[in-house]
Amino acid sequence: MTDSSDRSFQSRPTICPFCGVGCGIEYAPKSGKATGWMAPVNKRGEICPKGAAAFDVVGHEERLTEPLVRENGRLVTASWDEAFARISDAFSGIVAENGADALAFFASSNCTNEENYLLQKVARALGTNNVDNCARLCHSSTVAAMQNRFGAGAMTNTLEDLSDADVFLVMGANPAEQHPIIFRSYLLPAIRDGTDLIHVDPRANDTTEAATLHLPVRPGYDIPLLNAMAAVLLEEGLVDESFLDDRVTAVEQFRAFVGSVDVAENATLAGVPTDNLREAAQLYGEADRAAIFTGMGMSQHHCGTDNVHALLNLALLTGNLGKRGVGVNPLRGQNNVQGAGDVGALPDVLPGYQLVIDDEARQRVAEEWGVEPPPTPGLTEVEMTHRFGEEIRGAYVFGENPVITEPNANRVADAFEDIEFLVVHDIFRTETAEYADVVLPGSSWAEKAGTVTNTDRQVMRMRPNADLPGDARRDQGIVRELGARVTDLDFDYEGPAEVFDELTRVSPIYAGIRYDTIGTDSLRWPFPKGASSGVGVLHADEFASGNETAELRSVEHVDPVDSVADDELVLTTGRVLQHFNSGAVTRRSGTLMRMRGEDVLQIHPEDASDCGVNDGELVRVENDRGEVSVQAEVTPAIRQGTVFMTFHYADPLVNVLTPDELDPVARIPEYKHAAIRVTVTGDARR
Repeated sequence: MTDSSDRSFQSRPTICPFCGVGCGIEYAPKSGKATGWMAPVNKRGEICPKGAAAFDVVGHEERLTEPLVRENGRLVTASWDEAFARISDAFSGIVAENGADALAFFASSNCTNEENYLLQKVARALGTNNVDNCARLCHSSTVAAMQNRFGAGAMTNTLEDLSDADVFLVMGANPAEQHPIIFRSYLLPAIRDGTDLIHVDPRANDTTEAATLHLPVRPGYDIPLLNAMAAVLLEEGLVDESFLDDRVTAVEQFRAFVGSVDVAENATLAGVPTDNLREAAQLYGEADRAAIFTGMGMSQHHCGTDNVHALLNLALLTGNLGKRGVGVNPLRGQNNVQGAGDVGALPDVLPGYQLVIDDEARQRVAEEWGVEPPPTPGLTEVEMTHRFGEEIRGAYVFGENPVITEPNANRVADAFEDIEFLVVHDIFRTETAEYADVVLPGSSWAEKAGTVTNTDRQVMRMRPNADLPGDARRDQGIVRELGARVTDLDFDYEGPAEVFDELTRVSPIYAGIRYDTIGTDSLRWPFPKGASSGVGVLHADEFASGNETAELRSVEHVDPVDSVADDELVLTTGRVLQHFNSGAVTRRSGTLMRMRGEDVLQIHPEDASDCGVNDGELVRVENDRGEVSVQAEVTPAIRQGTVFMTFHYADPLVNVLTPDELDPVARIPEYKHAAIRVTVTGDARR
């Protein structure tokens, strides 16, 4: 327990801990809340409700303040030395008996570049590439496709230049609620000045209200829609022939592929009117500058990488790359999900997205570290969890809550029961911590310094606004101690600046950035060594891959994992404005819980009638993987045949229903399509 009245707070410019926008916030002494400052992204100091409530949980009574260890089945308090001794003994024993690949490291998209860099260094110094972060569950398919085709998996453009666009194509994202400052400060002003917005989403939501055109796509059928749009672009001569000649390959093969596409048939398969699909393609193709925004509605499928490949074709066909107001712009969901990948907290790449299989890259890292990283890619997050108790005997979970966030959650809970030794490093006793053998009390965003990298590649500095509660420690210090205890390397860094400097020596994309020069501004990667500034618009003269050209990719439709019976509906999941990720933090905010205290199941009136469901009734949502009870919200906002829930609540835990089959390339699960049945429970309304 902790009491914020015993702690000191000081207002310093830092970065919001929630979504990937990267708004500047700081402590407001009069209110005890957060206030915005005129930062690189929120230039007028504007913040959203989550940002305003960010300090609600910093002094929360449930904060972890002492290490915990498991004794006789219970978690009891312990000293730091005892906690680390248990970790060291367990990890060294596992490595001695089973090898380093019997360990798994879950890095944190909510923590700083420096902390994540050190954790992946610990894993690799031990001899395993089994390190991943929750980008695997959100954006890995987007990164895989864009990296493969363009050489970089991040936003191609900057928030500032995107206001030059004539058309925004927003595909599988709801920025009005999920990235509200991007929407209200960058997109909405452009829309009011005449930019058209095409919104592709199974739900009508706050983003749809600003749209010129809404395509309520059937979940799992993005590829037929995108192939049909590509067919319209070619059929109506809305392609940039000059760009195709100079910058694109496999053009004739793609023309032949698209020539066999029946636009009307694909529109029907995707569940949208043919005329509306054609209008969307025409708006996009006729624009001088068209910018794509994409999100988890596209990426979180077992064919997510193919989905994104089909989307990239549109930008290549029309020449909407390499200049202001265009491109393909994934909107990152957590405050440092971009940075966690940048610094190497992924199983197949070293810092700067250098492949672990690249001998020269490993040698460059070895020259800095004194030990060479292993050459074989490790397991991804879900793959690691699936192997708990068998191949994986020990795990370190840093600032994540996979018991709630991973799919097929009943299976996940069983896996956490099976693992031999689990360490959870967090600020609350999360659902995942209940399975731990050691729990380490870390620091919240408000108690730490370091850097984070936002959705459009801006590296920004965080500064502490509060001291630590009880005997909790700063996260960087905890990971340093871990490294010193379990490896033979020196982890004696003075602070984040020294760690960041080491990062720049091993990561080419960060090589020219200096920690002290960031100040209250930002520096954007790629920032090569010796450069005077970072690069804003990518792929201008050549692609980030170093190639002048990128290929068009013919992509066939892939059916969803779950077939849907006549008595079943399709469940899709997503975010809402008031909450964040697993809800471990936001569900402890009185402000945000007053705004949205419980989840609901959005269901179309026709489906509700067929299921005998009235608005506000408690319903059972179930399939062979599990079941939950939730209140129904009958609304035409959701397309017929589809229902919607968020993943922010431990009860109802929607991920007991979602399938865990993985994309063959990115290894991302299918969260956006699960066949379910809906029945009235007969219980009282809760």
